[in-house]
Amino acid sequence: MRMYIGGAAAARGSRPLVVALGLAVVLLLAGCGAGSRTPAATATLVPCDFPPPPSSVDVNVLAYNSSAIDPFTNSMVRSCSRDGVVLHHEPVDYAGQAQKTIATLAGRFGTYDILETYGFVVPQQAATGKLHPLDDLVARYGAQFDLDRLNPAMREAMSYDGTLYGIPMQAQMFVMAYRRDVFDRLGLTPPRTFAELRQVSERIQRDGGIRYPLALPLLASSDLATAYDAALGSLGTDYVDRRTGRPNFDTPQAAEAFEQLRSLVPYMDPQVTTFAQPAVQQQMYNGSAAIAIMFSGRMKDLTEVDNSRFAADFAFAPPPSVAGGDVLYNTLSVDGWAIPENTDVDKDLLFHLVAASVGPESSRAAVPGAFPAREGMVTPDSSPFARAQLESIGKASPPEPYPWTSRISNETRPVVADVLAGRTTIPDGQQRMQEIATAIVAEYRR
Repeated sequence: MRMYIGGAAAARGSRPLVVALGLAVVLLLAGCGAGSRTPAATATLVPCDFPPPPSSVDVNVLAYNSSAIDPFTNSMVRSCSRDGVVLHHEPVDYAGQAQKTIATLAGRFGTYDILETYGFVVPQQAATGKLHPLDDLVARYGAQFDLDRLNPAMREAMSYDGTLYGIPMQAQMFVMAYRRDVFDRLGLTPPRTFAELRQVSERIQRDGGIRYPLALPLLASSDLATAYDAALGSLGTDYVDRRTGRPNFDTPQAAEAFEQLRSLVPYMDPQVTTFAQPAVQQQMYNGSAAIAIMFSGRMKDLTEVDNSRFAADFAFAPPPSVAGGDVLYNTLSVDGWAIPENTDVDKDLLFHLVAASVGPESSRAAVPGAFPAREGMVTPDSSPFARAQLESIGKASPPEPYPWTSRISNETRPVVADVLAGRTTIPDGQQRMQEIATAIVAEYRR
């Protein structure tokens, strides 16, 4: 999951406050193509056919830059800038995109015509009427772009209340990376539960020469909420009971999620609550950690020899479950393209552009940095961590497709940070989170 901070969202994906609407996140790389400020060298040329507009049209695309998203953005910008249509995309990082998304969706007229978004924030965006429904356009043009080949579960993740609001492009799930040389030397196997994760970490700490062998992204302002949500989901518990609408933070599972996360702290760097995913990558690069759990899009960087002398030693596995169940310590985040309701560009034209960008050519080019929505692209031959991804994606907890989910995540995150840091007891943290969530849900029940 990703998080928007300071007026935006957080949790089994990421989410904004009622008036703040978010987009997906990761790290810096380049945009490209006609109208972009960066080169088009990495862009894959794809078929992009549409009826030429009666007059020239500028299309502004907002998408964060990462190795997972760039292949789709770059292909769209390069391939669809033709016949009087010019696409513009400027490189933007996580914080910049969050701010721009909030701004463009807040007004009567927006700055951007195509938005990269992700499943966790779609309910919030759709419930407030900010996104254009796509079902009619899919019915009209789906066969032309072979959209039936997009994973049904990912399409569902980009839907709200039975209506599609985004064309899925790719997904990220948790994957565990580990130092195979360290594991082989100590006779260890990849842990399958948190209990085994503690045992393996203790052994490496004691006999492997690595003081803090475990690295998790637990940044207190964002990633920590994702971690708690993943632990709670692995224990079979949602934020809010789907049947009764009652928040679950006062349950035994909510307490156990805290206890299990806190049990890992002795094996992690004392500064762990300041670490986002890039910092976790750095721990693996320099050998100060031997195990990491983070989004699969981060794994490609570990395999590149320019980044680490240990690149050939990294191996990959699905993340463990918290307590031995079928649902792993995991979160599934689906990214896709949405059309804001407040754009004045023809939405039929915009749909052609986004549908063209998720074709087989761009999807194939995105592997292994991305797990494309177009099925059949990720195989052991196309990605060194494909087996871990394919097992992980099938064992993530189901999404909570409700407009209150993102708000609950964002507003309970400081409490999670206080509990993990020991500033608040687990029972007191549970009580406060239950109160926060109950008040938020009540707003939607009136």
